[in-house]
Amino acid sequence: MTVERINEDATVTSRYQLLQRAADTVAARGKNYGTPASNFERIAVLWTGILGVEVSSTDVALMMVALKLARLCEDDGHLDSWIDIAGYAACGFEVVNDREG
Repeated sequence: MTVERINEDATVTSRYQLLQRAADTVAARGKNYGTPASNFERIAVLWTGILGVEVSSTDVALMMVALKLARLCEDDGHLDSWIDIAGYAACGFEVVNDREG
């Protein structure tokens, strides 16, 4: 498996390009997994059953960001983790915004 490195990807050289890649990734995932609200709720139900503690869809977004942060502690040049953090943050925002809206 080839790991995409920050300094090796000429298509992502600014924060704006990273955010665009995150937006593109979120859109593509939505076609496969449904809306963030429905997907994160499904994950929350599964994690609640596994962990034996209540997990919300917002918790899912936060924990996915935390997972990516943990990976960046090992390798801060892994582009995919930076892109995924932006994507999970946007999805978490959407989940909260839809609930509050």
